Amino acid sequence: MRPWTHERPRLFPQPSVKRKAARKSIKEFDASGGPREVAVTPSPADVESLPAGAAWHAPTQGAPYAAPAALADRIRDAALELGFIRVGFCPIEPLGAASLALRDWLSAGHHGEMAYLADSARADPGELMPGARSLIVVALPYGRETPRDPAARDLVPLTGLIARYARGVDYHDVLRRRLRQLADRCAALVGRPVLARPCVDTAPLLERETARRSGVGFTAKSTMTIVPGFGSYVLLGELLTDVELSPTAPISAGCGSCRTCIDACPTSAFVDAYTLDARRCISYLTIELRGSIPRELRPLIGRWVFGCDVCQEVCPFNHSSKPRRGDPELLARREFEAPELLRLLEITTSEHRRLIRGSALQRVSRPRLQRNAAVAIGNTRSPAAVPALARSLALNPSWLVRGHAAWALGRIATPSAALALADSRPWEGDPSVVAEIDAALLEADGTRALPEPPDAGSDARGA
Repeated sequence: MRPWTHERPRLFPQPSVKRKAARKSIKEFDASGGPREVAVTPSPADVESLPAGAAWHAPTQGAPYAAPAALADRIRDAALELGFIRVGFCPIEPLGAASLALRDWLSAGHHGEMAYLADSARADPGELMPGARSLIVVALPYGRETPRDPAARDLVPLTGLIARYARGVDYHDVLRRRLRQLADRCAALVGRPVLARPCVDTAPLLERETARRSGVGFTAKSTMTIVPGFGSYVLLGELLTDVELSPTAPISAGCGSCRTCIDACPTSAFVDAYTLDARRCISYLTIELRGSIPRELRPLIGRWVFGCDVCQEVCPFNHSSKPRRGDPELLARREFEAPELLRLLEITTSEHRRLIRGSALQRVSRPRLQRNAAVAIGNTRSPAAVPALARSLALNPSWLVRGHAAWALGRIATPSAALALADSRPWEGDPSVVAEIDAALLEADGTRALPEPPDAGSDARGA
């Protein structure tokens, strides 16, 4: 017998309910205005064969499909809400003339040690994510304060200079996170999972060319991207997506007859307008170059220890009577606004890890940062730095740091600096450092008879 319950017995059969089957695809408009079927849910094969760096972004709810132009407007609004100041769209296609210009630039050797720039994928964004249909290009502002007078910053003794883009948290993390958020917004607007790959400057993509093609900005004679109304203090990011979007047109602005950036470059790194010889660029010398900085370029570096802003500081597009603020998340860290050179020169391994954590300075190793600090100290010619330089010359385990410390002592050229050079020479076992000491002694008028250095094998300090 059926047990008693509080439920009322069903005297009549319940009508069957027909459930609506889940949609397997939706319609989207392609660039020609015709609809096309797009899968709502990616298949297991799609998930397993994701391109590197790409991910599926699922919508939280459905959305009506829209034409590419209307959808692009909505995505632009979403990007502006995320803090980007300029948004543009371009189709996925080979970059043509820009890739040929890159090939010629590489053939001329202007890239120096940056062999990674020869990656063939830079010529075709489609190789970065098969199935991509549009590229969303965005610009994020940083360090938009009025450029300081270079003479005024020289009044602070024994402090170095870091390029504005690197003074805050690591912009790579900020851009990637916001690009992923933009991909989520795209999925919500489209009403289906969207395949997207965020790209920052670490991806093999000619991002300044995509910024030009999408109308985000124009390429200046300094090779920087200038966003009219905002200048060149912007970071570029790209989002490869499988959504069809109407492209935006390039802008017609340009530099005109201005060549202020070319004339202001301390190292004469510009071969001509729009052509930079990276081997002479201060940014390359302080970040990318792994070995010794050419002696003839060291005095021209000034007090830059990571990157350089000179060509941007003199650009008329970066001078405005209106206040220009960077993104709040990219505000400068206090220790990066005027870094102490002596601290950088003698920074320990643990101190270096703490200093660079979560910043763009992770790009350089401790010996290279110390090398840069030694060059900057030499350019101050401050006698107060002699004891620290003497310790670095005598005790630093890296030949790279010892050699540049010797050069800095030669630049200061006081009797105590010459004494430190002469005292270290008999104990130096690295031939390149010995050559630096000899050249520094000559520069410091140390023309006394130089003792012979020991054999290289007797130096226990290493490189």
